[in-house]
Amino acid sequence: MKVAIACDHAGFELKDYLKDKLNGRNVEVIDYGTNGPESVDYPDFGHKVCNDVENGTVDFGILICGTANGMAMTANKRAHIRCGLCWSPEIAALTKQHNNANVIAIPARFVSNEEGWKITDAYMQASFEGGRHQNRIDKIPCG
Repeated sequence: MKVAIACDHAGFELKDYLKDKLNGRNVEVIDYGTNGPESVDYPDFGHKVCNDVENGTVDFGILICGTANGMAMTANKRAHIRCGLCWSPEIAALTKQHNNANVIAIPARFVSNEEGWKITDAYMQASFEGGRHQNRIDKIPCG
C-alpha cells in the first residue's frame, strides 16, 4: 500500500506520528510536508497529495490542518477527489463505506495523535459498500 500525506503548520506533529505508524505497517508513505511550525499555505501541500491520488500513484491521501476544513475544501475542488473530514474513527469508516473517499482530512487541533491514528486505521480497514451509495456518488460531480 502507498499513501501520500501532507499538512500545514498546525499538523506537522500529527503527520509525523501517522507516518511512523504507517511505516510500522509496511505502508510506503510519500511525505509532502510541511515539517515545522512556521506558517505555510495549506493548499500548496494539499494539492500535492491530490495530484498523486488523481494520478493513481498512491492508494489514498491524508491531509492534516488545524480544523481540516481548509484541506478538505482544497481537495474537494478537484474533479476526481472525494475528501472526507474525519474527526472520529466512526466518521472515517463511514466516509469510506458510503462515500468511497480517496482522501481523508484530519483536524490536528481537535484530535490527539492516538485518535488521529484510530481515524486513519478505521479508514484503512473499511471498504466501500457500493450499491445505493454508488448512485449518490455518481451525482456529486458538477458539469
